[in-house]
Amino acid sequence: MPPAPSFSSIQLGLRASARVPARAVLFPTSAHLHTSPSLSLPDTPKAKAPKDGKEAVDPAEDPKTGGEGFFGALFYGSKEAKAEGLVENAHGQHSKLVGRGKYVHEKITHAVIPSQRDAYVQAAEKYFRALIEHNGELGGVKLTGSWEAIVGDVGTFTHILEYEGYKGFDETYRALRLSKEMQSLQSEILPTIISRHSQLLSEFSFWPSSPPHDSGFPDGGIFEMRSYKLQPGKLLDWEYAWRRGLEARRRFVQPVGAFFSQVGHLHEVHHIWQYPDMETRKHTREQAWSVGSWSDTVQETVKLAQSMESTILVPCSWSPLR
Repeated sequence: MPPAPSFSSIQLGLRASARVPARAVLFPTSAHLHTSPSLSLPDTPKAKAPKDGKEAVDPAEDPKTGGEGFFGALFYGSKEAKAEGLVENAHGQHSKLVGRGKYVHEKITHAVIPSQRDAYVQAAEKYFRALIEHNGELGGVKLTGSWEAIVGDVGTFTHILEYEGYKGFDETYRALRLSKEMQSLQSEILPTIISRHSQLLSEFSFWPSSPPHDSGFPDGGIFEMRSYKLQPGKLLDWEYAWRRGLEARRRFVQPVGAFFSQVGHLHEVHHIWQYPDMETRKHTREQAWSVGSWSDTVQETVKLAQSMESTILVPCSWSPLR
């Protein structure tokens, strides 16, 4: 009988929610996260409110009009960047207009057999800790975090990996195929899972991921992952609405990160928040409604999204982000 195929994130990542055959192989996972600081937006002048009472946007700042102010430059690039050919024009690819571009992230979801939950945790911890220890030999892949769902699709585990662009993704794929140690550790996970799904994601330029840290919350607190299926072609509008809305939410809670899909299920957006507990989450969300721009963001989100999902997660013991 020929040997079982090697386990890689490409094999697992590009097939959505497939049943795991007896000879299937898992996918890569990783080490510590990059240390990009949270990006604060500078104060910008506000336009005068129009007669209808709604907040107006200064045309010089409005990316939809190709403004050359702060927001316009962030969406479509400053005059200097355009002159140097560093960005595309306003009619360019949306992912290049709104994405940070430096990293590629992989969102991996495992559906675990209920009776195998403890066995999965034990096997996954061995695998991920090995990746953390040997990530330099495995293309430099890093582990952003690992979580277990407690509300939503209970029994699923989510892992987010970070690569130094698609080149880093390719290097990790090749290195994992050649590592007998990692293949052996991966084989211990396979019998515990029902299905797997993977997406390759990009960060939004205005919302970089948090660096590895321990929040000090009991057991790492809780994380909320909110996922949106957008109408095709509405990514730029979503980014514009949430750039403003994020500042309203940031007054009360520090965001963890936001991503949009590029491979796998397309037209999807995920953003992640961290709280000490569910009660604090409730109060924090209520506080955001006291800021006018937040209600505008919610209204725009409803118009742009085909579906929405909220999942409450708790960090695994090995997660760098907790």
